[in-house]
Amino acid sequence: MNTLEKEKIRYLRSEGLGYKAIASRLDLSVDAVKGFCRREGLDGKIVESTGDACRQCGMPLIKSGARQKKFCSDTCRSAWWNSRTYLTTPKEENMRVCIYCGHVFYSSQKAKKKYCGHPCYIAARFGGERL
Repeated sequence: MNTLEKEKIRYLRSEGLGYKAIASRLDLSVDAVKGFCRREGLDGKIVESTGDACRQCGMPLIKSGARQKKFCSDTCRSAWWNSRTYLTTPKEENMRVCIYCGHVFYSSQKAKKKYCGHPCYIAARFGGERL
């Protein structure tokens, strides 16, 4: 188990996930996750946080619906996830090849992108030399 997996286990455990859920997300055995959590003192019941403060800035949250908010704004949500890109791993099915320059890039499942970036799109559409 490498340090990245250990950090992911700590994070997912703090989010309230159980051993099986963590093991299935990280493709590890349940015993490995359980053993690590016991050694690190992450075993036992996870107490759900009240969630009354923004995860990024700590500003108090106002409940405005059935779901409990985690962030006060889209800016805070984006900043929080952008600082934790190591928690998300690119998947093979999201791998794309730019039809203009041939570089490999990753795109979300929903966005069926053809180009790796705006310069390739412009060059392909309006003519230009290959990058």
